[in-house]
Amino acid sequence: MTSQGSTRQPKYQRIADALRAAIQSGEYGPGDRLPGENDLMAAHSVARMTARQALGVLQNEGLVEARKGAGVFVRAFKPLRRRGIQRLAQERWGSGRSVWSADTEDRELLVDQIDVREEEAGGRIADALGLPAGSRVWVRSRRFVLDGKPVLFATSYLPSDVVDDSAVTQADPGPGGTYARLAELGHEPVHFREEIRCRMPSADEAERLSLSMGTPVIQIVRTAFAEGGRAVEVNEMTLDSASYVLEYDFDASPARPATP
Repeated sequence: MTSQGSTRQPKYQRIADALRAAIQSGEYGPGDRLPGENDLMAAHSVARMTARQALGVLQNEGLVEARKGAGVFVRAFKPLRRRGIQRLAQERWGSGRSVWSADTEDRELLVDQIDVREEEAGGRIADALGLPAGSRVWVRSRRFVLDGKPVLFATSYLPSDVVDDSAVTQADPGPGGTYARLAELGHEPVHFREEIRCRMPSADEAERLSLSMGTPVIQIVRTAFAEGGRAVEVNEMTLDSASYVLEYDFDASPARPATP
């Protein structure tokens, strides 16, 4: 029985609801083509614009993607599990493994773009690193690709007085990555802070990550601190939200006083 509330919904919304339910039930699986505009027009006796709006709703929700000349398809979602605690453990990068390897398991995460340069820190980065205005920093920008699709780009900022003339200033910093090199330089990270925000992407971010319309991004800003509290890296990461699940697995700590 159709509720009175549902009958007041616009026709395009009712069609979108029916298609969404079919996707959630498994009638249409990842990679399957949904009925096209002509099919929806015939099945629901609606105008082309109504059918187009219905498909647009699902695109905006990130459930489907349009492929030019081919139709609208259910998005495949085989997420990367970003294990926020395990990936930063010293035993991982200290043994020569990349922090990114905690996310990918047996899948290969490739860096297809990298840029390393030295520049003057902007006010926001200088403040985060506790540096005087005008200080120099090394910047490491990378884009990561999984299964042929960009899923993440990250930009790290490190104080020049810490990493000058080290492997950190090279495209490949070596086994264990930046944190292993910082440890060799006497600035081993001992504490991390991550701030997480979800938002819609800028046009540049959508292009760099090849995002479908309506797909938000996850922005993670991580600061690494050495012994004594000095910030030695700020890493700004932008993730395709449809490619990631953020996982945090940790024990309760009764010794730590509750925050008032």
